[in-house]
Amino acid sequence: MNALINWMLTTYHTNSAADEYWFGFVLNHMVYVVCGLTFDELAATFKADRASSKRGGFLKIRIKATTAVLATFADRAVCLGSEDLLNLAGYNKGEAFEKIITERYTAEQWVKDSVPFWVDGDATINGKKVQIKLNGAELTNEKTLRKYFG
Repeated sequence: MNALINWMLTTYHTNSAADEYWFGFVLNHMVYVVCGLTFDELAATFKADRASSKRGGFLKIRIKATTAVLATFADRAVCLGSEDLLNLAGYNKGEAFEKIITERYTAEQWVKDSVPFWVDGDATINGKKVQIKLNGAELTNEKTLRKYFG
């Protein structure tokens, strides 16, 4: 399984259109963002698990930071406000977080899309393509990587 995980991470990283990653998390009912992470820094949050058998049972990589990992980001984290920010009608928490970051750090109105990670980032901030991920989000999965990268 380690070989498969290594292949997935290498394939994702090699093909990602992102220049950097913005990672969000909730701690003590407050929402935080850590801006400008490299892929290697974000890798400290990765956790591999399997999708349910109803979805085909494939391996997926999630962003799931432990309390210890969050502590390493503490000096770089910016508080955005109460976790109530993530309760936007019609959006899941990851979408709400992406909307908040895009609208707060760019002059653009966020629009939900399904652009793949290898085509573009979630937003362009300060001239950089940024992937925006909330703790608990799926980074990628085996099924997608095999379909597009083989």
